[in-house]
Amino acid sequence: MTQTLSASQEKSPPPADPQRRKPRITLMTRIDSKTVSVGFISLGCAKNLVDSQTMAGVLLSENLRLARCPEEADVVIVNTCAFIEEARAESMEMIESACQLKQSGPCRAVMVAGCLPQRYKEELMTRLPEVDAFIGLDDLENVAAVIKKLADGRSGIFNVSPKSTKTFEPRVPGIVFTGGPFAYVKIAEGCNHRCAFCAIPGIRGAYRSRTVLQIVKEAEKLLANGVKELNLISQDVTSYGRDLKYETDLAKLLEALGRLGGKFWIRLLYGHPAMVSDRLLQVMAETPQVCHYLDLPVQHSHPDILRAMWRGDTIMHVEKMAGRIRQIMPDVALRTTCLVGFPGETEEHFEHLLDFVQRMEFDHLGVFAYSPEENTASASMPDRPDQEIAEARRNDLLVAQMDIVDRKAAQMAWQKTEVLLEKQAPGSSMWTGRARRDAPEVDGVVLVEQVPAEKKAGDFITVQYTEQAEYDMKATAI
Repeated sequence: MTQTLSASQEKSPPPADPQRRKPRITLMTRIDSKTVSVGFISLGCAKNLVDSQTMAGVLLSENLRLARCPEEADVVIVNTCAFIEEARAESMEMIESACQLKQSGPCRAVMVAGCLPQRYKEELMTRLPEVDAFIGLDDLENVAAVIKKLADGRSGIFNVSPKSTKTFEPRVPGIVFTGGPFAYVKIAEGCNHRCAFCAIPGIRGAYRSRTVLQIVKEAEKLLANGVKELNLISQDVTSYGRDLKYETDLAKLLEALGRLGGKFWIRLLYGHPAMVSDRLLQVMAETPQVCHYLDLPVQHSHPDILRAMWRGDTIMHVEKMAGRIRQIMPDVALRTTCLVGFPGETEEHFEHLLDFVQRMEFDHLGVFAYSPEENTASASMPDRPDQEIAEARRNDLLVAQMDIVDRKAAQMAWQKTEVLLEKQAPGSSMWTGRARRDAPEVDGVVLVEQVPAEKKAGDFITVQYTEQAEYDMKATAI
């Protein structure tokens, strides 16, 4: 996910070839630190987007300005993703694009932030000499000080800690870069799971939770500013609170947020199959604001592959997970993610996964073909299937999932549901919105016709589904 952010948001082109042209270096000139403007290019996941919002809040609290778009900014910050090769290629492309603005626009300096400098550290300084400053994940609060140094004509700044250990509270908690009436609330940072294929723990460090009070205060500010959906995110929301000295967990956090009262949604994103307790499900079922929605990546179903992935603790949960959750919340929407082509995966292992997906009938499914990541345990594992085989297995899973989506869409036709309105088509009564079963940016949308003229973005409206439009649904306002 790519977002160029400040006062507005737009998506970038898809990742290009990572082969980069020869860098062009320009001499820095001084900028008036009282009038310097900053533009953002935010890449990767929603957790990165929250980091960009955090930096923007620091800048505003230090009396710096946000540009309407990077093309109009004195300083451009590229907040990078380094999770997989495709993300790194996109990050490098966007960094080069930002550096080119020093040749063609008002841009005087480029800063690279986030996961890429945190993962690769000093290596980037050699590879990207045209970048004026690098900051890591623990230096978000120092962004204004670095911007002022850049405004004074300095360059070659490198502020990256050896490990990521901090969490941050938003200085201006009402800032939302989503472009819609929803916000992401990061409830924790880092990850304690050590999956064999994943580099995230090495980049973002150990799991560390914010307090319930901190999260509730941020939620209050967002709701007061018109946000109608709070998407709670972390690398694993279901581990929330286990690291805190006082006894708390995700269920208690949901109860605290529910006590805020009023009409809004709470959604949970990115959980772990082994961490979903019956108490959490009960609180979800009983708290009116909580969407009956769970994103629980299983990665695979076969015990052999789960053990190889270092996810053996999920074996006893994966098979029963969907049924157990649906027993408590019959209307729940379940999203999961699968990884195919992992080292050692045979055709028998894949057929086990394909059968599992067809039986579980997940509402939403993401599928990735494995690619080795440096400094992960799986990178040196033998018997990795050919990439062509992995891609074919990915396609087979997606075809099977499309059949499931079609069946569920047929069942929803002419049913009524509640939709959060997000964006109106210009000169039309057609709106784009989402139901409780659809998370922003990753799931489908609801295309609503005949919306009354007085309705606006952020309003809830009752609709009746009429027909399917691939992964989306069409509906008419009631």
